[in-house]
Amino acid sequence: MSYKILTLSPGSTSTKVAVFDGTEALFRLNVTHPSEELAKYDMAADQFEYRKGTILSALEGNGVRLADIDAFSGYCGAMGPTVGGIFAIDRKVCDHVLDAGVNHPAILGAPLLYAFAREVGRPAYAVNQPDTDELCDVARITGWPGVYRKSHVHCLNQKECAIRCAAELGMGYEDGNFIVAHVGGGLSVACHERGRMVDTNDVLEGAGPFAPNRCGDVPAKPVVRMAFAEGAQRKQMDGVVGKTGGLVGLLGTDDARKILARIEQGDAWAEVVYDAMAYQVSKYVAGFAAVLKGKVDGIVLTGGVSHDPRFVSYVTERVEWIAPVKVYAGDFEMDALASGAIRALDGEEPVMAFTGEPSWKGFSMDGAIADVEA
Repeated sequence: MSYKILTLSPGSTSTKVAVFDGTEALFRLNVTHPSEELAKYDMAADQFEYRKGTILSALEGNGVRLADIDAFSGYCGAMGPTVGGIFAIDRKVCDHVLDAGVNHPAILGAPLLYAFAREVGRPAYAVNQPDTDELCDVARITGWPGVYRKSHVHCLNQKECAIRCAAELGMGYEDGNFIVAHVGGGLSVACHERGRMVDTNDVLEGAGPFAPNRCGDVPAKPVVRMAFAEGAQRKQMDGVVGKTGGLVGLLGTDDARKILARIEQGDAWAEVVYDAMAYQVSKYVAGFAAVLKGKVDGIVLTGGVSHDPRFVSYVTERVEWIAPVKVYAGDFEMDALASGAIRALDGEEPVMAFTGEPSWKGFSMDGAIADVEA
């Protein structure tokens, strides 16, 4: 049976909207919101009616009515940490995200989907949300007492590509072990063991390989010295972690096409930096093979940079001895939301009720040590 699925993902200045007939997109839009319109609202939550109206206009412009939709699925911020999978969006989810103290439009995902679903009496789902945290205990420990690793990765695209890899290999996602590297503006590498992301780098906190615009792992002492240097500013240092580090900081751009053009023109520095990013991705992939005791069914490369044959070749040459390398270039987040809704409707994957109970609440055995604020 074919279903019509509406998917959405609210961002800072736009809302991604797509309608699928089964797994085929009828249309995809990135509805932009002018800064002068957003400036009218003090808080992200206040944008609810405005964003709802723009989505309905987008549907009308493409000849789609809410009554045509069989299920609603979207990117819902501030739910977690949660386990991965599919949650039914209900009033409890909406109240939770709106009361989470997060001032980002991602919190509108659940309330918007819930409003649309209630209007036509259809289900709404949250699929593999950004706050998914399934790390095993040993993956959380660092050598700094009270500082623990958490999971902040491209979960939706990570799991979708692992599901696709599993299907291509003739198995279920829950039956295999996969290592997925998503390389776009951010960069996440995750270790998927029988349906759970048991280890990852932390994209938000700056861990892992350096990315097009993020610093990744760096030696701690130089960072401490910079933090205490005269004139040091926290905002600037935070920027290097999440916006101005990586390829941007080293080469002045995060556009892989421009960097490749410079390499072709003989820019030796551009070549070594770009290859260093691929080198670090390869190291992380190989390291996660140890987590899985060498029992890896597939390695996946995804994200925008995976369109580049040079990057793919560099990584593949270093890790294909571990397991077959599959490439799903780009991102499939909207497709993943639709596919998740279809699995829910067909009963292929259980739909969970959201309790608000976090999937990880800290270690009870660490004595009096408290989490250290970043």
